[in-house]
Amino acid sequence: MEIKQITTDETLRLRRDVMYPHWSLDQVKMPHDAEGLHYGLFMEGEMVSVVSLFISGSSAQFRKLATAAHHQGKGFGKALMQHLTDVCRQHGVATLWCNARASAETFYLRLGFKRISELFYKDNIPFYKMDISLDAPPAQRFTIIPAIDIIGGKCVRLTQGDYAQKTVYNEQPLEVAKEFEDAGVKRLHLVDLDGAKAGALVNWKVLEAIAGKTSLVVDFGGGIKKDADLRIVFESGAALATIGSMAVKEPARFFRWLATYGADRIFLGADVKGEQLAVGGWLETTDTSIYDFLRTNLEKGVKEVFCTDIAKDGLLQGPSTELYKKIIAAVPGIQLTASGGVSNMADVEELQQAGLAGVIIGKAIYEGKITMAELKKFL
Repeated sequence: MEIKQITTDETLRLRRDVMYPHWSLDQVKMPHDAEGLHYGLFMEGEMVSVVSLFISGSSAQFRKLATAAHHQGKGFGKALMQHLTDVCRQHGVATLWCNARASAETFYLRLGFKRISELFYKDNIPFYKMDISLDAPPAQRFTIIPAIDIIGGKCVRLTQGDYAQKTVYNEQPLEVAKEFEDAGVKRLHLVDLDGAKAGALVNWKVLEAIAGKTSLVVDFGGGIKKDADLRIVFESGAALATIGSMAVKEPARFFRWLATYGADRIFLGADVKGEQLAVGGWLETTDTSIYDFLRTNLEKGVKEVFCTDIAKDGLLQGPSTELYKKIIAAVPGIQLTASGGVSNMADVEELQQAGLAGVIIGKAIYEGKITMAELKKFL
């Protein structure tokens, strides 16, 4: 994915095709177009989304955000909006606004915009005026993500990925998920260990139950190998798909998934031994460094990454904070979530102070090292 500045004329065809298909190109030209900054988002050389920005002092209006029909729902519009907010902050803009079609109101609300007018009509199309404050970049939120690992439909934990070292904590994963929700948790890391072992989805019904009966934002992984697997995961209610070994072994397929579904729906998992990638349930260590792997994936548009040091996972001996610091320093812009080794809330606070975006916690919760009361206070 690439976003770059384009000319007014380069916006017109996509603007017309998406928003006013029965108009001529001349009709979709706007007053003051020549004064605007125009941006196009490109995928593999194809311009798939456009927008125009008009800055006036501390305020800016964007107009005609349009994404090609066959690329809608993949996060491209959101990516362009993030680019616009970055440009606005560089120009000292405090407020970004638009006249949003009523049909797009939900999209803008999710981005943090507020409706500031009653419904009005233009060209027989209903609109709301909406804006967002850009006085300061939003503070990075540190996200606590409890983990539920599933074997045989039950909530379990393994030690260092060893299926022979399995502890069953609850036979009803939905009960566990609801406890997390009641504590104020927003995210959940759900892993189909049967699926990971079989190389095919197994416990997607557990995902369906949790996603359908809680408000948790669920990322789900384990056994996702084919396009059909990914469709089932999203249809079953996952907000994000967790992809690990496939991103290493079949990067072309992974990058296609990334382009198809958008970076907001992919949670890239990187397992490391030392500073090298490990795959295949940690049985195989590759020659690829974690730094090179992450740089390549961020260049392709990946946003969220979690990293597990397999030497730490399940041992309750503390996280690999120094490794995470090295990754953050070596891969600028990464939103890195820690995974493995957390034993108490002091570990969580240490990771937050180190600049991590979040932490996945499993055994420490189930073993009572971190209580629900402590989670509530932190959240």
